[in-house]
Amino acid sequence: MQLGFVVVRGRSMEPTYVDGDVVLVAWGTSPRVGRCHVVRLPDGDDGPRPLAIKRVTRRERLADGASGWWVERDNPREGVDSWLVGALGDEAMRGRVVSPDSPVMTQILRRCRTCVSTFRRGRVAR
Repeated sequence: MQLGFVVVRGRSMEPTYVDGDVVLVAWGTSPRVGRCHVVRLPDGDDGPRPLAIKRVTRRERLADGASGWWVERDNPREGVDSWLVGALGDEAMRGRVVSPDSPVMTQILRRCRTCVSTFRRGRVAR
């Protein structure tokens, strides 16, 4: 397992994660239902899609008899998920979001980031 940071881009996981949030990811870990994961979605009409953060909601049988993972966005008005592309195979599951892993923790870290940013601006302005 390797750890790394990912910057959230887009609005598909709002309100859990907003554009600009930084999350810690455990790369190469097994998917867990109910947790957010970094996934590789299938290519779209416009070509390859970027890596995305989605919530794993269940394990599902694929058309070829193999098992896949059903992933969903938290914001029903934005983004792409299994409702549009179907279940994802194990190879599409890249890593599990380790921290923050709950909306409460995300809000706490967001407030801390805002406080630090405000503090830095105050010190620079003097």
